[in-house]
Order: sequence, then structure tokens, then C-alpha cells
Amino acid sequence: MSTDVIMPQMGESIFEGTITKWLKKPGERVERDEPLFEISTDKVDAEIPAPAAGVLKEIKIGEGQTVPIQTVVAVIDGEGGAAAAAPSPAPAAAKPAAAPPPPPPAAEAPLHFEPTPRPSAPPPPPAAAPPPLAPVRGEDEKIRSSPLVRRMAREHGIDLSQVAGTGAGGRISKRDIEAAIEHGGAAPAAPSAAPRPAAPAAAPAPPPPASGSLFRPGLELAVPRERIYFGRYEVQPMSTMRQKIAEHMLASKHVSPHVYSIEEADVSGIVALRNKVKGEFERKYELKLSYMPFFVRAAIEGLRAYPTMNASLDGTNVVLHKECNIGMAVALDWGLIVPVIKNAEEKNFLGLQRAINDLAERARTKKLKPEEVAESTFSITNPGVFGGLMGLPVINQPNVGILGLGAVQKRAVVVDDAIAIRSMVYLTLSYDHRVVDGAIAHQFLHKVKTMLEKWTENIL
Repeated sequence: MSTDVIMPQMGESIFEGTITKWLKKPGERVERDEPLFEISTDKVDAEIPAPAAGVLKEIKIGEGQTVPIQTVVAVIDGEGGAAAAAPSPAPAAAKPAAAPPPPPPAAEAPLHFEPTPRPSAPPPPPAAAPPPLAPVRGEDEKIRSSPLVRRMAREHGIDLSQVAGTGAGGRISKRDIEAAIEHGGAAPAAPSAAPRPAAPAAAPAPPPPASGSLFRPGLELAVPRERIYFGRYEVQPMSTMRQKIAEHMLASKHVSPHVYSIEEADVSGIVALRNKVKGEFERKYELKLSYMPFFVRAAIEGLRAYPTMNASLDGTNVVLHKECNIGMAVALDWGLIVPVIKNAEEKNFLGLQRAINDLAERARTKKLKPEEVAESTFSITNPGVFGGLMGLPVINQPNVGILGLGAVQKRAVVVDDAIAIRSMVYLTLSYDHRVVDGAIAHQFLHKVKTMLEKWTENIL
């Protein structure tokens, strides 16, 4: 009996995935729940287990291809073997046949754009006028879209009610919004407008660059191709995760006016405490004691004292979050991911250390769930673990701040008018100046510094 392997839905707001690597080849034996392939989404990279035991009969979607959820990506021939193989092609063929439905009548046709934007193409002919004629949703009809799509629509002044979604259930996908951006946007819906739809066509604005574009066209060829062919350079395509990081970082720098503040903290007391109890801590809880929970605890107290740092911006509204969901940047061999410690303010020191170790380990083994990398309200990154003296990180949207931790180093400092050798660390704060001013940022940093220098919490 054959079993279809489908592209799973890795989260409520995720409707497609990219296959980055097949872990088995056609003809190889696979056990149920054994990792079969790796996927990458805009939320997380993950290994997908086999839904059944048997032989991998066919791979339908190759590495590097992006497909919607529920797409059949492979077929596993079960224990029945060849006897069950004969009827399986029929349903397999039926599914691809159902994928491209015949276009409906012109009066009710949804928008159709090229899946890949082509900035260099000539302006669309009159046939490209359908964007303003997209079916306008009624007041009671919910517009289904992801937070990324809504943000892109706000940035480019696009009315989502006039963009037809091609995703599951009419959801507006990133591809739909990029196509609308390429066509110059959509006009806002008007309640009594017969002539309104023709307005954009009368004065078409030059289309802005697509949000997904990572590079300026004139800078794409950093090295002449003839020199590449002589072997002086190696060219590697960006992985899906690397492309997503690039998109998110560009969007953050475009959206948020970044400002940076720096403090220096004396953590000699914490260093001495950790050295004293780390052996007992590991024996008692079977966990390695790191510096990270000390910094997370101090950041939580700073967020409690200055809630503006624990916020997001939604249009012209500042959303102050009651919970402290701390995003923790984890460096991977193939990129960077930010798992989230949910409700960190409710955890004691042991709970923080356990959550930090667990999330970091599962990030490195691709075991994170999409909800575990979402809904952060503030982020922390630690370049100091690699010896970095300090860093000025890019804000992790939709947060308004991110704390950077430098390396803990012994330095000569002045203490009570005398030179002393102390364990010091630089704290850097990147913050969104639309929401946070310098006064609040420095008060927050001072609170974090004070918590670290006057640590009192019992950690055993």
C-alpha cells in the first residue's frame, strides 16, 4: 500500500514550505517517524518525519522547490510492495490535475500575477488593469493574511480588500502582495464608486521595488563572470534561511529608525557566584550553568520597570505587552534563529536556564516548532560568546528593542579612587526611535546594569 507524503502546515500562518534537503533517496528503506526531508519556512527550519514505514518509491518535489501545504512531495511504498503499487498512480495523477483549475469567467476572475516579479519587464499593457477590478470584500468578510503581508501592505499603501488571495481559502500570500506592489498597488475601496477603479490607471505611479528583492540590480555582479571562471572565486547560492534573514533584516532597517546606546556593567559578583556553584548546580539539576539566565532575568526587570521597551508598533498605535516573551538569538552552522522564552517573567532562575538550554539545543537539531519562534516582545543576542567585545544588532521585528551582550572580560577599572581588576561586560541596546527615546533607553540599560551588579537572587 502506498502512502503519500505531504508538505505539512508548520504553523497557523504558514501556507508554504521549501524543501531544502532529502535525507533519503528513492529506493531506500525508511521507518515510520524517521527523518525523511528538511524544510524551510519563513518561521523555522525543521526535519519532517516519514508518515509510514516502507520504501521511498518516488520524490515528486526536488530540493530547493517551494510548494503550498498539503502538496504531495513523495510516495512511500508500504509493506504491501508491488501489489499495491498499481492503483497508486491514479490518485497521484488526480492531485496534480486538480492543482491548476480552469480560469473562471472574466467577470469573476481572481487576480493572477506572475509568481516571480520581473522588475526589468516593460510596463504592463491594458490587460494588466485587473488589479483595481479585484473583487471587493464585503464588510463582514474577513481578510485573511499574515502579519508580514499586512505590514507590507501598510508600507506600500495597499488596500488588502482589493487584493485577491490565491492562497488556501482565499488567503492573501506574500506572493500576491509582491505582485500587487509590482503593479503599482491597489486603490482603496470606495463605498459608492463607479468611476473610482479607473483612477489608478489614469495616473500610474512608478512601481516601488519589490519587498522580496534583496539587492539593487546594479550591484548584483560583485565579481566579473570571466574572473569567476578562472577559479579565483567560489559562488554559492544563498540558502532559504539566509534569504529569509536577509529579507527580515532589510525590512527592519527600512521600517525602524535604529538608535544605539551602550553601558558597561561590573559582573564580578556574578562571575564569582557562577564559579562557586556551577558544579553543584549541574549535579543537582543536570544542567550546565551559563551566564545567559542572569542577563535574561536582568532584562525582564528592566522591561517591568520601563514597559515602553516591551512594546510593538501597529500603525500609529503602541502595543504594550503584559507578558515578557524573550527572543534569544541562537547561532547555527547554517544561519541564525530566534526561539522565544514565553512568559519569561513567570519563571524562576532554574526555569530560565532550563528553557534556554532546551530551546538552544532544539534549534541546533531542527526540532523547534513554529510557535516557538513567534510572538517575542523583546530580544537578546550574545556576540560575546564568540569573543565579541560588543555588537550593534538589528532590531528583531516587531520588537522595538534588542539587547546585545559583549564578552565578559577582566579589565582595569577605577573603584573607590583605586585601580582594580574587575570582570566587565558591555551592554548595547538597539531601539526603535519611533517608540523609544534615549532617556527611556538609558534608564532601561541602567536598570539592567544595576540588577547585574547587585545580584541577590538565589540560584540553587
